[in-house]
Order: sequence, then C-alpha cells, then structure tokens
Amino acid sequence: MPEGDTVFLTCHRLHAALAGRELVRGEVRHPELAALDLGGREVTEVRPAGKHLLIRFADGHTLHNHLRMDGSWHLYPPSARWRRPAHQVRAVLGTDDRLAIGFNLHDLRWLPTREEDRVVGQLGPDLLDPAWDEELAAEAARRLTADPERELGQALLDQTAVAGIGNLYGTEVCFLLGRSPWAPVGEVDAARAVRLARDLLERNAWHPEQSTTGTLRRGAQHWVYHRRRCLRCGGPVHRGSQGEGTRARVTHHCPTCQPR
Repeated sequence: MPEGDTVFLTCHRLHAALAGRELVRGEVRHPELAALDLGGREVTEVRPAGKHLLIRFADGHTLHNHLRMDGSWHLYPPSARWRRPAHQVRAVLGTDDRLAIGFNLHDLRWLPTREEDRVVGQLGPDLLDPAWDEELAAEAARRLTADPERELGQALLDQTAVAGIGNLYGTEVCFLLGRSPWAPVGEVDAARAVRLARDLLERNAWHPEQSTTGTLRRGAQHWVYHRRRCLRCGGPVHRGSQGEGTRARVTHHCPTCQPR
C-alpha cells in the first residue's frame, strides 16, 4: 500500500496539472459513479490527507479516493499512449494539454467538500500536514500510546493514530528506535517515534525513490525492510506478521539491533 509520501507527491503533481483549470474531459468509470460527468467543472486543488487524495472542485464538491494496494494516477499528454491497459482505468480527468488517468481506483466517492470528514475525519494527525506544529506532534504521540500495551508495529500503522505511515516506514521507524515491532508502544519514546516518522516522510516527499538510510544507492536504501541482512550489523533479518485478517501486515526486524 502506498506510503504517505507517495500520496503527497501524487497530489502535488495532480495539483500542478489540474488546479485552476476547467476539465474538458471528466469520466468516472466506477459502478457507483457511472453517471457522474466532471466535464466543464473547474478543479480548485488536489490535496492529500494521510493516504487519501481529495480532488476539490469550484462547485463545492470533492472526488475522494484511496489508492489501496494497486491504485495509481498517471499524467500524459492528450495524445500519448497509456502505459497500463484501458480496462484498469477508473477516472479520466483532462484539460487542454494534460490527461490525469486513475488506474485501479477501487475507492472513489463524490461528496460535498464540507462533508469530507465523512471519509477522512477519523484520521490522526497527518505527518505531512503543512500546518504541522508542536500541538499536532503532541496529539500524534498521545494517540500513538492511547493503548500502552499495543504492539509498536501495529500502533504505527494505525491511521487513526498517525496518518501516513505504511509498512516501509513503520518497519524502519522500529529499527531506528532500536525496538522490536512487538514491543509495547507504552515502553517507547512516542514523541521520538513521531519525529522519526515525520522526518523520513518529509525527506522522501518530493521524489519517488524512498530511502530511510540517507542514500539512494541501490541495495542500501533501507536498514531492514525487505532485506535478508541488516544493513547496520550484517545479521539476519527476521520476517514476521502482525495483525489479523485484512489488517495482517508483514514486518521485518533485526533481532540483534532490535532485541525483544
């Protein structure tokens, strides 16, 4: 599932292409929105809310979507060939010189902008919120440790606690804290965990490559995430699972650097 920085960059690029422009093409190929025609409407802004995208229109409506596991937006010149098959297209938003194509967008909603809380009101503080301040940081730390016995790895991925952290950053924050993903979150410095997560997302927000080590050199971008050996100590990385059912997530940790 895309991390918050991926959604942030996607929104930035869509905003640059569409904001302040009237759509000459506005198709939504989704069973619940098949009758919706966005042609002739003006886009005012595209902004992220954690892992959610909000495309706002001048008529006071918002097209909301969540990328889930396989959703994505591509930008093309009007006559360019699309890089993915047409049957995966769920939205086509076009201006005179740009096409924004949404592929595999399973979650699409059309709602009044004033009612956006229906779809994002449950989120915790967004780590890439431009209005981030000490108050939001403190609220994020408070929510993260609301259940002190909860496993750290699961708490970090809870979007109602802190919005924007996915498997990659959750795994790497645990490593940088020197704690196992199974450690009780109440035993961790929550304020430091929030600072680390925000720093990692900010560091990667303006480019598609994601590094938690400070280098984009191939094979050295991450400490333990999807690695066989820990980049710090060289020991074996253990792979496990946290959560149940649809909330189950694969996690990686170094038992040497992150003792239980």
